[in-house]
Amino acid sequence: MGKTLAEKVWDTHIVHRAEGEPDLLYIDMHLLHEVNTPQAFDGLRASGRTVRRPNLTLGTEDHNTPTVAVDKEIVDPAAREQVSLMRKNCAEFGIELFRLGDEHQGIVHVIGPELGLSHPGSTIVCCDSHTATQGAFGALAFGIGTSQVEHVLATQTLPMGRLKNMAVTVNGSLPEGVTAKDLILAIIARVGTAGGQGHIIEYRGQAIEELSMEGRMTVCNMSVEAGSRAGMIAPDEKTFEYLHGRPGVPTGDAWDAEVAHWRTLLSDDDAVFDKEVVIDASTLSPHVSWGTTPAQAAPLGDPVPHPDQFPDPVERAAVQRAQTYMDITPGRPVRGLPVDVVFIGSCTNSRIEDLREVARVLDGRKVAPGVELMIVPGSMKVRQQAIDEGLNEVFEAAGAGLRFAGCSMCAALNEDRLTPGQRAASTNNRNFEGRQGKGSRTHIVSPAVAAATAVAGHLAAPADLN
Repeated sequence: MGKTLAEKVWDTHIVHRAEGEPDLLYIDMHLLHEVNTPQAFDGLRASGRTVRRPNLTLGTEDHNTPTVAVDKEIVDPAAREQVSLMRKNCAEFGIELFRLGDEHQGIVHVIGPELGLSHPGSTIVCCDSHTATQGAFGALAFGIGTSQVEHVLATQTLPMGRLKNMAVTVNGSLPEGVTAKDLILAIIARVGTAGGQGHIIEYRGQAIEELSMEGRMTVCNMSVEAGSRAGMIAPDEKTFEYLHGRPGVPTGDAWDAEVAHWRTLLSDDDAVFDKEVVIDASTLSPHVSWGTTPAQAAPLGDPVPHPDQFPDPVERAAVQRAQTYMDITPGRPVRGLPVDVVFIGSCTNSRIEDLREVARVLDGRKVAPGVELMIVPGSMKVRQQAIDEGLNEVFEAAGAGLRFAGCSMCAALNEDRLTPGQRAASTNNRNFEGRQGKGSRTHIVSPAVAAATAVAGHLAAPADLN
């Protein structure tokens, strides 16, 4: 019996296997940010241990960092302390750290691929569930907890119970105006927030192959919102073209040898998946979340479902609670619903292609009165590229500035957050109650829909603009 892509990568990283025990996996790259890591370093000190492979460990400041006054002291005491500890720990243990304002600083899931550290067939971990982003390169990438961070720091290995395999095949091409973000929202709405639980999802099919690498990263990023630990896409020519020439990849003959190996990283024809889902891309349209999970999403023009449509009493109660919290009316579409804030950023949609799409929609238009548009690039490199391409001039002419890099309002751990009752169209990945500030109401959308919403003043697609 053949193997899936995930099985091939998993099996080549087993350091130790024994009956009744989790596999011990070798970790190729360990990424860190300032949240959830201080306790891991404290554990190393308490046991008198060092970092096993500091050259395979990289840190960045992203969650707590300001996106406006980057030259000033961080305002929030807790955020300031976390950043301070990150700097102290990385300096003490010899780990490279990209500090606020550094050339390569940015969201950890953005800078990894940007630096060419996301190699096909590698294992990548980070103290953040959206590490799954880097599965777009054919890597086995997933988030880990604090105790696991300490284990990887000390040993460069990780005990892991084997996961099942799930295939999501998207046949055909996406229609005009439908993006990778719409696709993954449709997938999650189809399978639910627990549909991939205990599985690694492999995305396949024509629509996936036609996505750019940045689009593939968007899809894999939100695998965890479907309950999966990781998402993967087999590497191909687009993957190799994206990686070629980046700092973290080899050159010359070594590059050729790597690419030859990477070409073997695909699921065998006779590989068996534990679960399979097939989607017709031609049926999809721009999506928006109406509730408090990414699974509570629908096409922008479709009516919000009524709680009575859900036979399961638990799900029915959850839908009713979500609609009450979001202050929306079942039976009516959310298209046209006024918003207070539009947020474009996060590890899901803050790359240069996302900003180009936003600029395309905003070009020659103005942000609606009373709407605040926040545009936060995923890295300082993305920010500089946007400036070099003149995108910042389009944003400024529309009534929005280009901020500095960071997680910003996605995590709401810095000053960027909604106030109680405010409604936002947001390109981030999560919309649970209070995610973007206490009492906040978040509608997850694509960058294109976010930009159109900023212009219209209410939830809208680019096609809705005059």
